[in-house]
Amino acid sequence: MTTTGEDRATAVTGPWWWARWRSAVLDGSLAVVSALECGAEGMPFARDAGIPVSVGIVFGLLAGSVLLIRRRWPIAVVLVAIAITPAQMGFLMGIVGLYTLAACELPRRIIVALAGMSLLGTMIVTFVRVRQDLARGDLTLGDWFVPFAAVTTSLGLTAPPVLLGLYVGARRRLMESLRERADSLERELQLLAERAEERAEWARNEERTRIAREMHDVVAHRVSLMVVHAAALQAVARKDPEKAVKNAALVGDMGRQALTELREMLGVLRSAEGRERRAAASVPLAAVGVAAAAAAFRVVGEEGVAVEGPCLSELDVLIGQSAAAGMVVDLSVEGDVRSYAAEVEQTAYRVVQEALTNVHKHAAGAKTHVRLAHRVSEIAMQVENEPPPEPASAASVGLPSGGNGLVGMKERVAALGGVFVSGPTDAGGFRVSAVIPAS
Repeated sequence: MTTTGEDRATAVTGPWWWARWRSAVLDGSLAVVSALECGAEGMPFARDAGIPVSVGIVFGLLAGSVLLIRRRWPIAVVLVAIAITPAQMGFLMGIVGLYTLAACELPRRIIVALAGMSLLGTMIVTFVRVRQDLARGDLTLGDWFVPFAAVTTSLGLTAPPVLLGLYVGARRRLMESLRERADSLERELQLLAERAEERAEWARNEERTRIAREMHDVVAHRVSLMVVHAAALQAVARKDPEKAVKNAALVGDMGRQALTELREMLGVLRSAEGRERRAAASVPLAAVGVAAAAAAFRVVGEEGVAVEGPCLSELDVLIGQSAAAGMVVDLSVEGDVRSYAAEVEQTAYRVVQEALTNVHKHAAGAKTHVRLAHRVSEIAMQVENEPPPEPASAASVGLPSGGNGLVGMKERVAALGGVFVSGPTDAGGFRVSAVIPAS
C-alpha cells in the first residue's frame, strides 16, 4: 500500500530541516570530515598567505562546517566552495555541494551557472598552481601539461557530481510522481468502491421493489378469485352441489396457477443469487462491491428474459376467470392486434389484472368494461367498473387491501415511460387508465 502525502508529512521526525535522523547524522559526518579537511589545508594556506597558522586552521574549520547546511541552502554551500577554491581548500565540500545542488528542485539555469563558476574557478586555480610548479622545477613536463591538467582536474571535480545529482534528482522526481499517481489511483479506487456499493444498494432496493410488485400481482389476483369462489362455494354447497363442484375445481386451478407463477419467480431469485455469489467468488476482495452491483443490474436487466411473464394474448383467459367468479366483464379491442416487447405486454397485462383484482375487492358484482387500443406508437388500456349493486358485498367476502395495487401499477407504467391515471368516475365507479409506449 502506498504512503500518501499526509502520511509522509506526519512521518517527518528529524531535527530542524532534516526529515529523518539518518539524514542529519550523514550531513553532520560529512561536515566534520569537510571541516577537518579544510582545517588541514588551512595550514599551508596560512604559510603561503603569511598569516598565523591557527588563523588558517580556524578559517578552514569554519569554512568546511558549512557543508552541514547543504540540504537547506545548497547554493550557499557551492558559493563558499567556489570562494575558497583559490586557497586550495574544500574539495569534498565542492563535490558534495555540486551534487546536492544538481539534485535539488532548482531552476536548471542556476545549476548550470554555479557549476560553470565552479568549473572555471577550479580550472584557473589548477592552471596557476601547475604553472608555478613547472616554474619552480617541481615538474619537468612540457608546457602542454598545464592546460591538460587544468581541464582534466576541473572536469573531474565538477562533471561527475553534477551529472550524478541530475540523475538522482530526476529519479527522485519520478518516484514522487509515481507515488502521487498511486495515491490518486488509490483515492479513485476508494471512490469507485463507494459508488459501487451505492449502486449495489440501489439495485438491491430496486430488486426488492420489483419482487414485491410481482408477488403482489401474482398473489393478490389469484387469491382474490379463490376467496370469491370459496365464498360462492360455501353459499351453494348445499343448494347446488354441481355448481359447488365446479367452483371447487376453479379454486384448485387458480391455486395451481398461483403456485406455478410463484415457483417460477423463486427460481429466478435462486439463479440470480447463484450468479451473484459466483461473481463475488471470481474477483478479488476489493472488487466484491463492483461484482455485486453488476450481478444486481443483470438481475434487473433480465427481468423480461429470465421468466416468461404473461402477455396480452392471455387477457381472454384472465377475463374468463373473473367472469367465472361472477363478474360481468366486457372486453373491447381497437386497432390492429400486434405483438410488443415482453416487458410492455407483461406490464399491460398486470395493469388489467390488478384493476380487475381491485374490482373484486372493492366493487364485487359490478359490471366492468375493459378497453384495449393498439395505436401507432403506443398501447392504451382502460378498466372501468360501474357502481356495485351491493356496496357491502365486497366486505362480506373478506378481501383485505394493502393499498399498494395502484402504486405498483403506476411504478410499472412509469418505468417504461408511460402515463398512468386512476380515480373515481362521476357515476360512482372507478377507472384505471394507462398508456405505454410501444418501444
